[in-house]
Amino acid sequence: QVHLAESGGGLVQAGGSLRLSCAASGRTSSSYGMGWFRQAPGKEREFVAAITRSGGSTYYADSVKGRFTITRDNAKNTVYLQMNSLKPEDTAVYYCAAQPTSGVVVAVSFYGYWGQGTQVTVSS
Repeated sequence: QVHLAESGGGLVQAGGSLRLSCAASGRTSSSYGMGWFRQAPGKEREFVAAITRSGGSTYYADSVKGRFTITRDNAKNTVYLQMNSLKPEDTAVYYCAAQPTSGVVVAVSFYGYWGQGTQVTVSS
């Protein structure tokens, strides 16, 4: 079993940047594909970005393409989400998650491990 812990959230002005980190413990993160999701109050958790076990393939939600970048450093058991050109509609709790397949997965139901989340608030 792997434990995930997000960090790096905070309050930022529109147009600013943040980098979220997801640290894994208990098992190496290279055993899992990783994803970032977000959830605003009263809304369902939605897909943001995903990366394969090796880091060779990535996929992004249309709403963040060109602005967000997901990367991973398997030697550090850490996955990152670089968020640039932030907009107020990006405000949400951001979660990292792990799934056991070798491909890209966008569905919440396929991810078995979740972090506790980190709040990102973008002011206008």
